[in-house]
Amino acid sequence: MRRKLLLISVLLIMSLAGTGCPVRTTPQQAPGPAAKQELPPIRIGALASLSGVLEDYGKQMRRGFELGLEYLTDGTQEVAGRKIEVIWEDTTTVPDVARERATKLLDQDKVDLLVGPTSSSDALAILPLVEEFERVIIVEPAAADVITGKFWNRYVFRTGRNTAQDAIAMADIIAAPGAKIATLAPDTAFGRAGITPFIPAAMARGASIVIQEFPPATATDFSPYLLRIREAKPDYLFVVWAGANNPWRQIMELDLKGAGITISTGAPEIAALRMMRDVVGMHGFTVYYHSAPPSNPMNDWLVAEHKKRFGLPPDIFVSGGMAAASAIVTALEKTGGSTDTETLIAALRGMEFDSPTGKRWFREEDHQAMQPLFEITLQEVAGVDHPVPTLVRVISAERLAPPVTVPKDARR
Repeated sequence: MRRKLLLISVLLIMSLAGTGCPVRTTPQQAPGPAAKQELPPIRIGALASLSGVLEDYGKQMRRGFELGLEYLTDGTQEVAGRKIEVIWEDTTTVPDVARERATKLLDQDKVDLLVGPTSSSDALAILPLVEEFERVIIVEPAAADVITGKFWNRYVFRTGRNTAQDAIAMADIIAAPGAKIATLAPDTAFGRAGITPFIPAAMARGASIVIQEFPPATATDFSPYLLRIREAKPDYLFVVWAGANNPWRQIMELDLKGAGITISTGAPEIAALRMMRDVVGMHGFTVYYHSAPPSNPMNDWLVAEHKKRFGLPPDIFVSGGMAAASAIVTALEKTGGSTDTETLIAALRGMEFDSPTGKRWFREEDHQAMQPLFEITLQEVAGVDHPVPTLVRVISAERLAPPVTVPKDARR
C-alpha cells in the first residue's frame, strides 16, 4: 500500500511539472544591505634626524607634524574617511642611512607619500628615490636651494623656506653700498647653499664680500676661521649655521663685536639663542619665533597647546612640522582622500595652505613654498632666558621670491 501511495505522489509531481504548474519551494532570504567597507589608511613615511648632530631639529619637526595632524583633523587623525598612519624612520643625519630608510618606507611599507628629512644632505640622497617610486615627498625642513633647483624632480614639494629665501632676506637687511661683509657657514650642502645666493644679492645692493669661511660641519674649534675673519676687518659677519656645535660662544670669546664687526644671522633655535646674550641688539631675520608672526589661529593654537603640554613655547622646527602637516591635509581634502600620485601633484601645484607663520603657497614652476620671513632685532626680555627676536617688519613672500632654477623642460 505504501509503495502505491509513493508511486501516486511521484506521478502527481511529474504531472504538475509537465502542465507548467510551479512547484513551491521555500523562498531564500533576500540579501541585506552590504556592510560598509572600511577604507584603507593613508600611509605617510616620515624621515627625520631623530639622532645625530641634528637630533633636536628632527624631534622638533616630529612634534610639530604630530600636533599639526591633530589640529587639522580636529583630533580624528582622519581625512575624507581615511585614517592617517605615520611611520617614522631615523635618518641619523647620515645620507646613506637616509636612503636606506626611505627605500624601506617606499618598497616595504608601501607608503603613499614621504615627509622630511631634517638634513639637506639626507634630502639629496632621497630625491632620486621618489622619482624612481613615483611618490610625492613634502620636504621639511631641509633648506638647501638645490632641492627645489638643480636636483629637483616633479615629485618634490617643499613647505619650508629655502636658503635662497634666507639669503635674500639677509641681503635686504645688511647689504648697502660700500658695506664689507664676511661669511661663515658649514662646508655642507646646507651651508654652501646659504652663502651662494647671498653673494649676488648682497653685491647687487652695493656691498662687497671680503672673506668666506667654510669649517667642517663637525667642527668644534672655530678659532682659525674666526681669526682670519677678524683680520679681514669686515663691517658685517653673516653666519649660517645649524646644529648643536655652533660657533656662537667662540664668536663672543674672540670679541669680534669689539673689533667693530656687526654679527648678523637668521635667528636660530632657542637653545642657540641662549648662547647669544653678547649680541643683544643684533639685526637679522627669523624664519619663526613664536611671538614674531602676526596673530593667526594656527599659531595661536600651537603656542597655547605647546606650552600646556610641554611647558615651553614651540621652536622653529615645531612650526615647520606643523606647516608640512597642513600642506598634506589640505591636499588630501582637495583630492577627497585620494593618494594617487598624479592626483596629489595636481592638487599641490599652486596650492595655498595655512601655517603658523601665515599663508603659504607652492610655486608651480618648482614647488617651492612662497612664505614671509621676519626682520628682527635681539632684545633682552625680563624673565626670558635668551635674547628674544623682536619683530621689526614682515618681509613679504613676494619680496623674497628666489629665482626659478629648474629647467623649463623639467617642469612637466
